Amino acid sequence: MTGTSPTVANWELMLRIRNRADERGVKTGVIAKALDVSQQYWSALTRGRGTLSEDKLKILMNLLEFDADEQTELLALRDIAKGRSPFAEYSALFNEHLMRFYGLEAGAQSIRSFENGVIPGLLQTEDYIRVLMKASVTTGRPTEVEQRVSARRRRQQRLDGPDPLELSVVMGEAALMYQVGSEEVQRQQLQHLIALAEEHTDTLDIRVIPYSAGGAIASLNSATFHLLDFQSARLPTVGWVESAAYGEIADDPKRVTALDYLYNQIQTIALNRKQSLDVIHRVASQQIR
Repeated sequence: MTGTSPTVANWELMLRIRNRADERGVKTGVIAKALDVSQQYWSALTRGRGTLSEDKLKILMNLLEFDADEQTELLALRDIAKGRSPFAEYSALFNEHLMRFYGLEAGAQSIRSFENGVIPGLLQTEDYIRVLMKASVTTGRPTEVEQRVSARRRRQQRLDGPDPLELSVVMGEAALMYQVGSEEVQRQQLQHLIALAEEHTDTLDIRVIPYSAGGAIASLNSATFHLLDFQSARLPTVGWVESAAYGEIADDPKRVTALDYLYNQIQTIALNRKQSLDVIHRVASQQIR
């Protein structure tokens, strides 16, 4: 059973239905006819746009011959899936791809992230976030900046609580050196990184790629990306790839495998945990001066 994220629950629900339909050789047209919906509507449901009603789910479970235990699991998934997304209030700010990523992130068990030139979002201080948002929001509306700050702060709640996210991060040393905002903002950000690393020793792994490895990391030519894994064994790893101009879910198995390989290559270039923390301490001490 998945966690409490409606996005993840709906994804698992539809994935299990699609897989069973493939196993039984039941075509899309047959399913759409049984549910009395168009094939376009059914296709949208399989992509996570909307949630099956309970009546239609029961029709599908009988059509696809799910046993009683599986039906109970699928109904429980639907109950979670129809819940309100923790990011619903921000839907006017972000496109559907970002909203889906935030929903997946909210239900992930672990995430592996690579950021070369900026502190990863889940580890940023509020002031650091605010500086970035002021630079990226084109409308100039202070309310939108604050909403975006609030959304990122809400995402950071996954680091705490009874079932914290397991987060593994690799970042370039440049992310520690670039001054985002004032010197005070940068200093507090570095101290925040140290505090997080020391507080979450079991669930947070921060690695730094030193400048001396610049040639190796340049040869990999990688943009920011994240790999998300989930508690349910039925759910595959998914990726999120982004740049300044776009972001997209990467769920094609070959692409995910390539990202997994790339992350492992990047991690071998990075310093170990202790060495990385030493670098952060060193840079932070230079900021204090």
